[in-house]
Amino acid sequence: MKHPSDSFTDRSPRKPLYVQVVTQPALHGCWSVNISETGIGLVATPRGGEGEGPREGQELDMAFSLPDSHARIRVRGEVRWRHDTEGAEGGTVTALGVAFQAFEGSDRVTLARYLLESALHVAVAYATEAQARIIRTALDGHARLGFAAAPAEVYSLLSRGDVAVLLVAGWDEVQALSLVEQLTARRMEEVDATGAAPPSDMAARIVFCAPAAPERLIELFNSGSIFRTLGPSPEVPVLQQAVLDAGREHGVRTEQRRMGLELERNLLRERALMSGPAGTPAPAPGDGPGFSSPAMQRVLDLVRVAAPHRVAVLLQGETGTGKEVLSRIIHRMSGRGDVPLVVQDCGALTETLLESELFGHVKGAFTGAVADHPGLFVLADGGTIFLDEIENTTPNLQIKLLRVLEGGDVRPVGGTQVRHVDVRVVAASNRDLSQEVRAGRFRADLFYRLNSFIIDLPPLRDRPEDVLSLARHFLELFNRALKRSASGIAAEAEEALLAYSWPGNARELRNVMERAVLLSQPGEMVTRRLLPPTLVGTRQANPVLTGTLKTRLELVERDIIREALEQHGGVLRRAAVALGMDPVTLGRRARRHGLWKNE
Repeated sequence: MKHPSDSFTDRSPRKPLYVQVVTQPALHGCWSVNISETGIGLVATPRGGEGEGPREGQELDMAFSLPDSHARIRVRGEVRWRHDTEGAEGGTVTALGVAFQAFEGSDRVTLARYLLESALHVAVAYATEAQARIIRTALDGHARLGFAAAPAEVYSLLSRGDVAVLLVAGWDEVQALSLVEQLTARRMEEVDATGAAPPSDMAARIVFCAPAAPERLIELFNSGSIFRTLGPSPEVPVLQQAVLDAGREHGVRTEQRRMGLELERNLLRERALMSGPAGTPAPAPGDGPGFSSPAMQRVLDLVRVAAPHRVAVLLQGETGTGKEVLSRIIHRMSGRGDVPLVVQDCGALTETLLESELFGHVKGAFTGAVADHPGLFVLADGGTIFLDEIENTTPNLQIKLLRVLEGGDVRPVGGTQVRHVDVRVVAASNRDLSQEVRAGRFRADLFYRLNSFIIDLPPLRDRPEDVLSLARHFLELFNRALKRSASGIAAEAEEALLAYSWPGNARELRNVMERAVLLSQPGEMVTRRLLPPTLVGTRQANPVLTGTLKTRLELVERDIIREALEQHGGVLRRAAVALGMDPVTLGRRARRHGLWKNE
């Protein structure tokens, strides 16, 4: 039987990375093993045994720091596979494969840049000036070097988390051998005693370029403490080949470890399926949070039609109607879901910065361009890019966007080489782009390239059926994110939410629910007390003076029914008598307005 997670294919290259990872649900002793643009491998030593932490198919919030920049990455992922084994000293050792789902802010771009710009990292200990010159000559263009003159500096370099090779040099035999022995003892002690350190396969490979007795070197080699010995005066080609081989072997062993754990887990699962009744696949996630209104169901029908095809999609609607949420649904349903979705707000940057951010730049292209910058279209290659507020782009930039849409050709600022990318473009606008074209503010050729599939998102005030379902979705979301336990939404709060016109649309509703959950006490329901004063003060007796006649009549009807129910203690039959209506008819209308539930 095919497991839902078996369809996940990580097409981006993995990089060995060993850094501590903070998770929620919490996993004790959790560290990364490797990482790619689409997922991360983790090892942990849960104190609660196999029952601690998330299971397969469940979500996991993670936070970790990248080497060099120490940028903090915060991301939510889904556990695609998990394997628990018994540790060498007892207890449980857990390995997980986690697929990234949603990054905080621009963290996805930060991670993608780190991976794109990462190289083989080599730490060099105790090298003399002459040895350092040979090492730089041998590894220039092949590796990034970090030099250390004392044990503390060596440990600092190794703590980066992505050093694959340690080159021990110098002419002091005692000093060099002492370092190797200390690292070996420290590694074994940390792995066996606490589990909160990298397995031996993750440790940097040691290339020994210092004097030592042959019998001692053979002993260290046989015990796996060193990868290769070259002597204190190696030739440049020999040194280069040894370091590159060590780095390659480090990556291969790391990947073998991950694949071995995943294979063992798959074999155990297959045995369980063969020995017992077949399991039921986990239900697929819904198309969107709180999209229950007929208007949004029609929108989702259009999304399902467009998503599998490479056609450019233009989302139009007021600010806060959920255009970015829809872009993520399109990305997930497009077959590109395991490749990055890159998001850029075109109204947040000046023309020069936006051009550099989208298309990249070469070193020296302008003041401050101290290094090559790949650009978002390159980072999104194979995936999707979402361009929000595209109406804010300039005509000059629109020409370049048209070139990417038509041929997939990207040329960085100041560069001459053109790179071809395969990127699905989803654009969004807060204004009607056809009117922007007529006003001369938007290029017609780009508009006609984008408008092959337009999806208009209705404002929240025109789909009241979504208000409460969205509010409940946001309540659950912020309960998890803020570590709160709000138990639901009281009837009085639901009434206030339904009575409000939501000029800020779903984004405003999200902010309202975040505030309410943050202010709530443990186990407390969201009541009117937790809602903003401006929202609580809104009464339907003073309806919004905008919208169609049908919308306004609906608001007036809802206010009349609400007042009748309040006057008669919520008893539907008494309210119906007062209004001269059939109770069944009144009940149907009250339910449509969200004013009454037939328990």
